[in-house]
Amino acid sequence: MATLANLFPQLIILFFSVILHEVAHGKAAGWCGDGTAKERGRLTFNPIPHIDPMGTVMLPLLLAVTHSPVMFGWAKPVPINPLRFRNPKRDIAIVGAAGPLSNLALAVLSATVFKLLVPVWGVDHPIVHFLLYAAAINVVLLVFNLIPLPPLDGSRIVMGLLPRHLAVRYAQLERYGFILIFLLLFLGLNRWVIWPVVKLILRLLMG
Repeated sequence: MATLANLFPQLIILFFSVILHEVAHGKAAGWCGDGTAKERGRLTFNPIPHIDPMGTVMLPLLLAVTHSPVMFGWAKPVPINPLRFRNPKRDIAIVGAAGPLSNLALAVLSATVFKLLVPVWGVDHPIVHFLLYAAAINVVLLVFNLIPLPPLDGSRIVMGLLPRHLAVRYAQLERYGFILIFLLLFLGLNRWVIWPVVKLILRLLMG
């Protein structure tokens, strides 16, 4: 059973990871010509501008108290104006990929340091546990956000690859996006897709 001692670091890791995820989107948008996130003060690690009441607070707490095996959430999306992109079709995919790539980078870094420290401190050391949580949570964020349903990042990547007329139709799914996502989670997307992929990636990273 989960305790406060391990729930607290998991929530801290999740909080930092989703903020980094959104900052990465904003940075990528800036590189593509859209400085909206910077102009709105969202390229910061100050948590206050990034807090989404549901995704950053309520959902993680609910998952924590129900002892969910998967911890995930989201921060308030950074504002992006695709009309300012230099190459909108390409750049929407780049910006979409930036968030999951930031989580992949954190997962790889955490797993690498984990493997270096385990022989020295053993698997029961608090810092080793912290690194394990960091790798796992960031892999979950990576996999969840790559689901190709709007408004998740996977859909932005798909839109950048589709012909324009299909991309426009595909983007119209966004109005139903969260309904579809929660329906799929209810039907077992977490159990049959997300968690098996997460475990596979973790095995590859952790050795």
